[in-house]
Amino acid sequence: MADVVSPAKRSQMMSGIRGVNTRPEVAVRKLLFGLGYRFRLHRRDLPGSPDIVMPGRKVAVFVQGCFWHRHQPCRYFKVPATRREFWQTKLEANAGRDQLSVARLKELGWRTLWVWECALRDSVTRASLPAVLRSWIEGDEEFGEVGATPAHLPGQHQAVVRR
Repeated sequence: MADVVSPAKRSQMMSGIRGVNTRPEVAVRKLLFGLGYRFRLHRRDLPGSPDIVMPGRKVAVFVQGCFWHRHQPCRYFKVPATRREFWQTKLEANAGRDQLSVARLKELGWRTLWVWECALRDSVTRASLPAVLRSWIEGDEEFGEVGATPAHLPGQHQAVVRR
């Protein structure tokens, strides 16, 4: 299946995708700051360059885009119909790097939290997000994920923390 836009237009569209200071990332930072947490941003000396880092607590937070990091099952993740092999390879590599970063952070004694983009898109989930973030940060879990419950699962529209 051919792309529906020209190569020049696709290049322009792709160049507009930011890796840092995205809307979801800024939203999580504002929530954390409002809860009284202080943090550093984009520590390149840590595996995966976490979006938000709380050095005193040894907490690394990644704000993950559901598409770019293969959040499954999520309504915001779908492999594109065009160039499927390219996209599957690319997205699998992203997910592999994510897993490696989490493992390396754990080896260094860091706790890691992933906040998925879908948790910020759903209004009910977004409302419970401050409590969920505080609970995880104050807890002792080594890894957690915060995302909206997929619509086809029971208990939809609530923040979910997976360990």
